[in-house]
Amino acid sequence: MKTLCIALLFSVLMRGGNAPNQTSSPSPAPTPAPTPPPTPTTLTVAVGADPHGAAVNSVTNQIYIANGNSLGNNGSVTVIDGATNNTTTVAAGTLPVAAAVNSVTNQIYVTNSYLNGTNGGNVTVIGGATNSTTTVTTGNNPVAVAVNSVTNQIYVANLSSNSVTVIDGATNNTTTVATGIHPMALAVNPNTNQIYVANSGSNNVTVINGATNTTTTIAAGTYPHAVAVNSVTNQIYVANEASHSVTVIDGATKNTTSVAVENSPVAVAVNSVTNQIYVVSVDLNSNSGSVTVIDGGTNNATTVAVGNDPFAVAVNSVTNQIYVPNRVSNSVTLIDGATNSTTTVAVGTTPGGVALNPNTNEIYVTNESSNNVTVITP
Repeated sequence: MKTLCIALLFSVLMRGGNAPNQTSSPSPAPTPAPTPPPTPTTLTVAVGADPHGAAVNSVTNQIYIANGNSLGNNGSVTVIDGATNNTTTVAAGTLPVAAAVNSVTNQIYVTNSYLNGTNGGNVTVIGGATNSTTTVTTGNNPVAVAVNSVTNQIYVANLSSNSVTVIDGATNNTTTVATGIHPMALAVNPNTNQIYVANSGSNNVTVINGATNTTTTIAAGTYPHAVAVNSVTNQIYVANEASHSVTVIDGATKNTTSVAVENSPVAVAVNSVTNQIYVVSVDLNSNSGSVTVIDGGTNNATTVAVGNDPFAVAVNSVTNQIYVPNRVSNSVTLIDGATNSTTTVAVGTTPGGVALNPNTNEIYVTNESSNNVTVITP
């Protein structure tokens, strides 16, 4: 009997079977391949000549493009309907270069940096509901504009008159505030009602108290070219083009810290959700571009390569995506804020400005030499 059982077991094993009461282990399921991110799509919208600045009203889904035209000729603003991409043209002053939106009042402010071929300047105020316009006189060569939608005050940097024009959005009355030499850029902290003005000629920042229009001066690096605010942490970031650094200002104490970045930083933007700061630099010898990513918690920096001659940056804090137009490469570099990995998207000729609508996740890139706007859908 014992010999018979052994023989039966041997027979089962030889046939590839299993011994009684023995089960085989299932094969492990294959690991699915990661889903690749969707490929961004683009379309082109014709606008006026020499488009520069762009601004978005995310509430009305209207996009405003400042068309510089040529020196001595009146420029215009192209209004793009974000739902249809149909356009309307609104007359502006001479050489409009920047635009900003108050989405609460639906008013748009466009800086016209020359007036009748002189060093004068003004702002075209567009009523978003009707596209009607009003002209407000400013200082000489207004090159930048920022809006505090909480107080309905608008701040215009006048490069050649060393001042900021404060426009009361309710009345269009103005107040002039003296700044340092050659104010190049400005940014608003709506939580503290403080306005920060980067003075490229005097290597400092003028801080305007929005309640009183009194000022304080803070030293920065050499040739401060751009400024951005993290309104959550109350930290201000000033890109110093000639000293290859960013001055970090503590808004509460006005103490400063210097962070080294790549050569010639020209633009800066903040993701207040992740507390990451994106500083665009361009090597003036090779035109090669990079973005320094500063961790706002530690001020540690990481470098991400982008295209040639980058000049601007926009951040979508909802999707944690960053967009950098590269003027010589005729492209936009998309940076994934979670990984710092990049994707390159071809656009028109000489892209210089960028704005986005976080509600629709559409990105608008102004192409100065091809007189159009590339709309990117990630």
